[in-house]
Amino acid sequence: MKFLLDQDVYFITAKCLSDAGHDVVLVAQLGLSQGSDEEILRQAQEQKRILVTRDRDYGNLVFVRGMGIGVIYLRILPTTINSLHSELERILQTYSEEELLKAFVVVQPDGHRFRTLS
Repeated sequence: MKFLLDQDVYFITAKCLSDAGHDVVLVAQLGLSQGSDEEILRQAQEQKRILVTRDRDYGNLVFVRGMGIGVIYLRILPTTINSLHSELERILQTYSEEELLKAFVVVQPDGHRFRTLS
């Protein structure tokens, strides 16, 4: 799967996805470290990448403003990182890339919520 990781995603999460064989690009690699959420979301759309973030503001952009592309929102703390990574791995085995590109997924250590974009 192809992912664009927001600047707030922990390095260990990027490594976890990369080690699992996924195509991972960091916003910093695109010169968007200081980019707005809108710019980052547009870049994800253009590259057909699922955006992975810890920033809850993307829910507003995706649902209220209609900037639809797949987003995986991580509700993560350093103390919950291992259980969250296990849940993330389960999600990536359950849903296809096509399904994730059309969804907003909230990932927590104890489960997830999957909402299809309209």
